[in-house]
Amino acid sequence: MKRLFLMSAVCFATAGWAQVKMPAPSPTQTLKQDFGLSSIEVTYSRPATRGRKVIGDLVPYNKLWRTGANAATLIRFHDDVMIKGKKIDSGSYVIYTIPHEESWDIILNKGLTNWGASGYTDSLDVARFTVESKKIKPTVENFTIQFTNITPSSCELQLSWENTMVRLPIAAQINDRIRSQIEAALQTDKKPYWQAAQFYHEYEKNDKKALDYVTEATQQNPKAYWIWLYKAKIEHAMGNKTAAMASSKKSLELAKEDQNDDYIKMNEELQSKLK
Repeated sequence: MKRLFLMSAVCFATAGWAQVKMPAPSPTQTLKQDFGLSSIEVTYSRPATRGRKVIGDLVPYNKLWRTGANAATLIRFHDDVMIKGKKIDSGSYVIYTIPHEESWDIILNKGLTNWGASGYTDSLDVARFTVESKKIKPTVENFTIQFTNITPSSCELQLSWENTMVRLPIAAQINDRIRSQIEAALQTDKKPYWQAAQFYHEYEKNDKKALDYVTEATQQNPKAYWIWLYKAKIEHAMGNKTAAMASSKKSLELAKEDQNDDYIKMNEELQSKLK
């Protein structure tokens, strides 16, 4: 009977231990960044320095690193991208790195089931890039991956830990696709003049064509003061201050009617430059 009681106590204690949940020493983070016409996702674990010397010691130079902790770091491109002139197909990849004192090698690999660097083989490498390593302050306590310098068609994947930071440039080739969408939509009854103006001004740098479309957009929506201001900015960029002033005055008038302080201020600032 005593033996049965002791066994029951042990089982109860073991069950109690199994229910204890402790914070992960290297917590997992998943990032999703809208980019181009789709998005990029990264899942990785974030070890901390905890007073240790990291880059060049805990993470040795010239050796393959899992780029984080625990399972291999994963990146998923939901659309094709260009990285340093090389096309990378949409899909999921493991990010491995080889830190050096003045540069890092960043590797995209297909070993999706690998645990950290275990199981790595270069035969599954998709691409390898060398990027500059920079010293930074203050100290980054937890290994950090983030997206920076984001534009509609480019961004940087930034890796930083301790006093070291590297950045990998990523580009999206979207102009041809957007242009095809716009040209097709312009054949319909609801013509996207406003979107066409933005595309040709901001992406194609074709202000003459942008001006044609933004003019059509003001006729399509004559009380849209944001479109009138955009027209003024294009005219200003083309060196036609007289036309830009007229468009801005129209935008200001409509903005005051709508009591939109932001557009009132933007028009007043533009007009001060045009005088």
